[in-house]
Amino acid sequence: MTAGPRLRQVALVAADCGATARLLQEEFDWPEPFHDPGVGRFGLTNAVFAAGDTFIEVVAPVQAGTTAGRYWERRGGDSGYMAIFQMPDLGEARRRVAAAGVRVVWTADLADIAGTHLHPKDVPGAIVSLDWANPPESWRWAGPEWTGQAPAHRDGGVRGLTIEVIHPDRAAARWAEVLGLSVTHHRDAAVIELADAGQDLRFVPATGSGEAITEVRLATDHDKPAACLAGVRFVCEAIQRAGEPRP
Repeated sequence: MTAGPRLRQVALVAADCGATARLLQEEFDWPEPFHDPGVGRFGLTNAVFAAGDTFIEVVAPVQAGTTAGRYWERRGGDSGYMAIFQMPDLGEARRRVAAAGVRVVWTADLADIAGTHLHPKDVPGAIVSLDWANPPESWRWAGPEWTGQAPAHRDGGVRGLTIEVIHPDRAAARWAEVLGLSVTHHRDAAVIELADAGQDLRFVPATGSGEAITEVRLATDHDKPAACLAGVRFVCEAIQRAGEPRP
């Protein structure tokens, strides 16, 4: 477990979960996804892929009036939707959220995992969730293989996000506040470094379709051309292993 927050899962919202999942699997050669029946309570269907020991999820509404469905409508199509962070101390994180006046829209507290969804009007750009898992390498949201353990899996995984927002500096400051981190600036982006996890979050001005996650950066077995899937640009870089020369 890292000493600080770690981006463990990213969710996309799509009109067609099955078709989008097939595209992702073909593009990245990921193993079969886990379909969580529990998301049915939110009026959704889903598919969760393991990317290293991080996860890419696709959700799609199957009934009217869902939060994800309204988000999809506001964006005018498929989009990045949610960022789920694994926190080393969820109690401390929840106290920090309460002190900041951020509304909580859903919580779950199980013996081996817990989650805390924050109101997107209070933390703009996506649905942010602060979660915890025990043991730290496990992740019940990804299914039985990841419950209470971590199965054999490939190296690599999610290394960062780009989030388009109306006010990048304000949004970055708010995300940093709930994560217990700080903001720096690089070129035209406000950046939060998740240094312990080797990840980053970049906040840039929205381009016209509203606020959302618009880019996911992945470390993979080899370089791949950037691909746009489900309204999100996926940027892949080869894993840099110890002792290997940099390109």
